[in-house]
Amino acid sequence: MKTYLHALAMCQSMFCAIPAPQVWDEKAKDKMLLFLPVVGLEIGAIWAVLAWLCRLLNLPALVTALILCAYPYIVTGFLHLDGYMDVTDAVKSWRDLERRREILKDSHVGSFAVIGIVLLMIAQFAVFASAPADANYPILIFVPAVSRCCSALAVTGLKPMSTSQYADQKKPKSYMVVLTVMLVAFLAAGFVLCGKYGFALIGGLVGYGFALRRAYKSLEGMNGDISGYALTLGELAAAAVFALL
Repeated sequence: MKTYLHALAMCQSMFCAIPAPQVWDEKAKDKMLLFLPVVGLEIGAIWAVLAWLCRLLNLPALVTALILCAYPYIVTGFLHLDGYMDVTDAVKSWRDLERRREILKDSHVGSFAVIGIVLLMIAQFAVFASAPADANYPILIFVPAVSRCCSALAVTGLKPMSTSQYADQKKPKSYMVVLTVMLVAFLAAGFVLCGKYGFALIGGLVGYGFALRRAYKSLEGMNGDISGYALTLGELAAAAVFALL
C-alpha cells in the first residue's frame, strides 16, 4: 500500500502543479501511470468548481471563458503545452524521421510551435466563450480524467521511442486492463450524471485518437511529448463538443 501511495504522490508532483508530498520511490516509479487518471479527476473537479463559481458570481462570459481556458494549462504547470509545441514543431517540419526527432528534443521554439499555440489558445477561448449559460459544467470533472486515461493507455501499450523516459519502465498487461476499466467507468459516469453532455467525453476520446495517430505515425514511437500533444488536442475537442451541445 505504501508503494501505491508513493506512486500517487509522485504522479501528482510530476504531472500537476497542485502541491503534493515530495517523495521518490524507485519501486513506485512503474506504477505512476496507474494514478494519472486519478490526478485528472482531481484537476477536473477543480475545473468544474471554477465554472460553478463563475456562474454563481455572474461573471461576464468572456471573463468566464478566459478562466476556463487558462485553468487546465496553469494547473499542469504548462507541461502538456510544452509537449504540444515540441510535437507541432517536429511534425510540421516535414523533414526526414531523424531530423523530426531532433526537432522534437530541441529546446528552441520554432515558428510552427508559435503558430500552433496561438491557434490553440484562440480556439480554446472561443469554445468556452460560445458555451451556453446553462451548460452542464460538471462534465468538466471527467474530461481531464478521460484524456489522462488515454495518455496512460497510449504510453503503456504503444512502442516507445528509445529516448523516452518510459522506454525502460515495466508496463504489465494488467495495467492496460485497469486503465481500460477506469476509462469505461468515467465515460459511463459522464452520461449517467450529465446526460447528453457525456458526448463531450466521446469527443475528447476521438480528438485524442486522431492527434495521437498523427504524431505517432510521424515520429514512429511514443513518448511524453506526444502524450501531452494528444491530451491537449483531445481536451480541446471535448470542450468543443461541450459548447455545441
